Amino acid sequence: MKAIVQDTYGGTDVLKLRDIGKPIVGDDDILVKVHAAGVDAGVWHVMAGLPYMIRIAGFGLRAPKQPIRGVDLSGQVEAVGKNISQFKPGDDVYGTANGTYAEYAVTTGEKLSLKPTNLSYEQAAAVPTSALTALQAVRNQANVKPGQKVLVVGASGGVGSFAVQIAKAMGAKVTGVASTPKLDMLHTIGVDHVIDYRREDFTRQSERYDIIVDTGGLRSVASMREVLTVNGTLVIVGGEGGGKWTGGAGRGLLAIALSPFVKHNLRNFIANSNKEDLLTLKTLIEAGEITPVVDQTFSLVETPKAIRYLKDGKVKGKIVISVRNL
Repeated sequence: MKAIVQDTYGGTDVLKLRDIGKPIVGDDDILVKVHAAGVDAGVWHVMAGLPYMIRIAGFGLRAPKQPIRGVDLSGQVEAVGKNISQFKPGDDVYGTANGTYAEYAVTTGEKLSLKPTNLSYEQAAAVPTSALTALQAVRNQANVKPGQKVLVVGASGGVGSFAVQIAKAMGAKVTGVASTPKLDMLHTIGVDHVIDYRREDFTRQSERYDIIVDTGGLRSVASMREVLTVNGTLVIVGGEGGGKWTGGAGRGLLAIALSPFVKHNLRNFIANSNKEDLLTLKTLIEAGEITPVVDQTFSLVETPKAIRYLKDGKVKGKIVISVRNL
């Protein structure tokens, strides 16, 4: 099968399209014929091996342990192990796996769901990691209630665009922070108010928010606390920004350390892929509550170009790798 692989850490030039062996299906495994795969910041971090702490965390000290890039997928079940009963060959599915920039990927039933019926494969591939992160941030960490005022920083990005829609579905009043070229997109996903960070500094305004979901990674914890209500909640998502060793993880660690000593609820977390939340997202999508925003679709051979486009910071919503019609 064809796959995007890398032998060492580095820039997009380390990514190569190669013919490799098809994955072997174990008793508890599901083999998916990949039709499309999502692109998110985590793909770049593992490709580059940055920040260095991810190497220590188990991704591989000198080179990635998993040579095939990609985590999100949508496609059709090709084969199942003897212990799998909830899926069968031919099922349209979406979810996560290790190494999805390939014609086939192996995963488990815990990381897979039937695909939302109203989405294309490309749209469905844009959902898993980003929407799971947004769902767990808004529902589990922030515990958003109807009528609360929610500020989403980085609202035009992959996680942010889903966080806006999920918070709206939960009855919140949502303000989105983004740059000038992306403000129109925010209106299409239902924000109540937009802030152009190139023209306004939301941390210096008089408005106060019950919840801040920060996916941007550039504002200090102290500055964001200034615009929280007395008992407000700040949820830091991801680890963008920062240096080569810890990246943006320092802000999250600071938030966790500070939270017991202040009235504000300061949260940082790592999202997890699970079938229950994939099913929750499927229900929300089929009900029209949330819709993935796909900026561009690239072919498998164009994967390096797709990752460069992501890193340029111009993406509105998500970008996707199409694996069909190789």
